[in-house]
Amino acid sequence: MAIRTCSLCEATCGLTLDIQDGEVVRVGADSEDVYSQGYLCPKGASLGQIHADPDRLRQPLVRGPGGDLEPTGWDTAFAQVDTLLRPLIEAHGGEAIGVYVGNPSGHDLSATLYHRILHRALGGRRLFTVGSVDQLPKSLSCGLLFGSAYNIPIPDLDRSSHVLILGANPAVSNGSLLVAPNLRRRLAAIIERGGRVVVIDPRRTRTAREASEHHFIRPGTDACLLAAMAHVLFAEDLVALGRLAPMVSGLDEVRAAMKPFAPERVAGACGLSTEAIYRLARDLAGAERGVVYGRTGTTIQAFGTLSSWLIDVLNVLIGALDSPGGAMFGTPVADGPTSGEEGAGRGVRLGRWTSVTGHPEVLGELPVAALADEITVDDPRRIRGLLTLAGNPAISTPDGPALERALARLDAFVCHDFYLNETTRHAHVVLPATSPLQRPHYPLGIYPNALRSLANFSPAVLESDLDRPADWEIVLRLAAIVEGRGPDADVAAMDDETTRRAVERRVARGTSPLAGRDPDEIMAALAPRVGPERLLDLLLRSGPFGDHFGRKPDGISLDLLLANPHGLDFGPLRPRLPGILRTPSGTVELAAEPFLEEAGRLWEALPGFESHGTLLIGRRENRSMNSWLHNLPNLSGGRGRFTLLMNSEDAQGSSLQNGQMVRLRSQTSAIEIQLETSDDIMPGVVSAPHGWGHEATGTRQSRAIATPSANVNRLISRGELDRLSGASALNGSEVTVEAVAPPRRDR
Repeated sequence: MAIRTCSLCEATCGLTLDIQDGEVVRVGADSEDVYSQGYLCPKGASLGQIHADPDRLRQPLVRGPGGDLEPTGWDTAFAQVDTLLRPLIEAHGGEAIGVYVGNPSGHDLSATLYHRILHRALGGRRLFTVGSVDQLPKSLSCGLLFGSAYNIPIPDLDRSSHVLILGANPAVSNGSLLVAPNLRRRLAAIIERGGRVVVIDPRRTRTAREASEHHFIRPGTDACLLAAMAHVLFAEDLVALGRLAPMVSGLDEVRAAMKPFAPERVAGACGLSTEAIYRLARDLAGAERGVVYGRTGTTIQAFGTLSSWLIDVLNVLIGALDSPGGAMFGTPVADGPTSGEEGAGRGVRLGRWTSVTGHPEVLGELPVAALADEITVDDPRRIRGLLTLAGNPAISTPDGPALERALARLDAFVCHDFYLNETTRHAHVVLPATSPLQRPHYPLGIYPNALRSLANFSPAVLESDLDRPADWEIVLRLAAIVEGRGPDADVAAMDDETTRRAVERRVARGTSPLAGRDPDEIMAALAPRVGPERLLDLLLRSGPFGDHFGRKPDGISLDLLLANPHGLDFGPLRPRLPGILRTPSGTVELAAEPFLEEAGRLWEALPGFESHGTLLIGRRENRSMNSWLHNLPNLSGGRGRFTLLMNSEDAQGSSLQNGQMVRLRSQTSAIEIQLETSDDIMPGVVSAPHGWGHEATGTRQSRAIATPSANVNRLISRGELDRLSGASALNGSEVTVEAVAPPRRDR
């Protein structure tokens, strides 16, 4: 029996695995896990199926003389990568090569620790990530507010008495930027102890059905509602900062910015009644331990950054920020980006460079919606080569067909992925990723958003193929090629360099527990480990609960985690302000100029929200994770998963019936999809699942291909962006729905 933490979503559930003859025969819940305590969702139960999937790539592929991708050996594959990339870099510099990082990387220890080495080797100015599809507005908002994009407050649900949820369906998604297994049970517990859970969503989701209260809202207008609630708090003298008062600046400027957004002016735009908006604000202010939580639905819209800011504005105004039961900052066990000098800092600097097509840098990256144009633009500085790391942007980003046409024009395209999918089918070289069960796991990039300070390490439970490099070795070999060291560089030496730099940074940092120590001493103490385990041991031992290499003998280390396979729990969230602030003023900068300018733009846009026709929103599923788990038997079955939800009265008014095929059309494209009528969707709104539309030509995902579906992101224009962050506005596009076939009679 092997013990492991699930790596497929942010819940980090503990698993038990029965393994026979090198194969997983059963996955169960770990009832002794310190956090999940026996909870398990369908994704975790399918972890072994990724390893066993016959369609998963196990050999590198190189495009042969005839144009087909052909199996080859690792040395040959890396030699081909060198042949493709080095001439481009020598002629045009590292910035001729773009990098796209997909969702699975955020759940991978090796990727979290090593991808940045590859980015830096290329100059770091052509980075595109899935963050500009779902998360970047929240990171940007927090960066401007708190001085670091890594300082993201999360709702302390286990101690809350009143939770207002916007754009999230945690009963299904298990949380986003919120690590909390069995969120459905946690929300139910709030109600059971006399509290309230209020959901604002264009769809009556599972979370909404089980909440105390639900309100429909017109897609794209979350910022309008939040601004109106802030207006009420100011107008009715309900603002109560409490201990936050000396730590917050810009309150008067925010008061002035919110003054126009009276509920009477906003109600028609967002679809809630004036009375409901007043009551929502008053109930939130009157709660003993209230908090506002918003996720993907609030960030994938045209005012995503403004919505993210206003969520934290409300949390500040009611005194909930950094308060038990409110919105609190995690205390990660491992040393990380939120550590470092305390108090004032440089804050977040935006627009440090501009892309060829005119998009400003945001938090080190460019909008993925601009990737196609960055490749095809008639400019000598265009992207000529691309590396994709665990991503399928042809499916998961707007206007996939345009991106696929651009990918076909690249001089060099190298992918590191599990599958031959809609993106990797265009590659010149595909380097297969390691099975999740053949690599160690620690949720390094996810634990900062946990409701408790947790640590749980999972060693590899299956042996790796002897002839294949580990994922971190693949990334270092790519970095070596980029740096001109060649395809056969000494990866072990590069790993030593990487670890020593990490040690030296901590030795030189005045507030580090390793300040002033001898780097050679620390390196010797980390031996004989190498790779991600060695780096993780450093981060654990130099973190707030670490053994500090002998100075705190009872502190944590990787050895201690290996001796505790069900994990260690270091307690609930605790107040961290003002110590984690990195703003120039040393305060929560509530009124950064970009926020105030965007609030003015929202006011000008207000009349337009009422004149829209049918608006499209996405949909997440418990048995899905964006675009990359659709090939697993446990997660690919079931009837009617890819349907268009439409309000029953809207369908009747358009002479459409449940079960028939309809054409969903936008100004960009059209798809065909089966109609599902329901009263759980707001009138004037339709909903289709994100991440589907797998195609047979040139791909190798047999189950995904056999599932009837289409890519809803074809309908989204590449130009529909959140102005501040550059993130794609996937929700709120105007569409039309028309019949293409009579209704099915077997439903």
